[in-house]
Amino acid sequence: MSQYFDLGDETLWNPSSGASRLFRRHVPVFEAELGLPSGIGPMENDECQIDPVALDAFVHALLAQHRKAGHAVILALSEGFTATMLVLAERAGIRLDWARLGTLPAAFEDVQVSADTRWPVAEGGGAWGAGLREKARELGRRMPR
Repeated sequence: MSQYFDLGDETLWNPSSGASRLFRRHVPVFEAELGLPSGIGPMENDECQIDPVALDAFVHALLAQHRKAGHAVILALSEGFTATMLVLAERAGIRLDWARLGTLPAAFEDVQVSADTRWPVAEGGGAWGAGLREKARELGRRMPR
């Protein structure tokens, strides 16, 4: 059984029920963190409508938060959800200004205390989102419509 994440009559994602359930359980966590609605509507009869205006604002705020994250655990916990939201935003026709997002101040709110450098933190300049964009591209190939 699968569920549908739709924008009007267009299906942006048709995941299995399990993937859908896990994703939808993450949505309110990030809505609370950002203080914004995601645009992901309720699942009714295996269909969920997406509000593109709310999705646009949410994804931009999510990326700004990711840009400021300086903590490996926060990045690890949020990366998969953020990449999934990027796929939905792209499929919804939302244009992301990566150059502008890259100029946001990197005033880290939660900083990794450990000197362990095996986990990357947000990078400065225009390349800060390259890994995230690649993860979204890979994930998008596995997100059926």
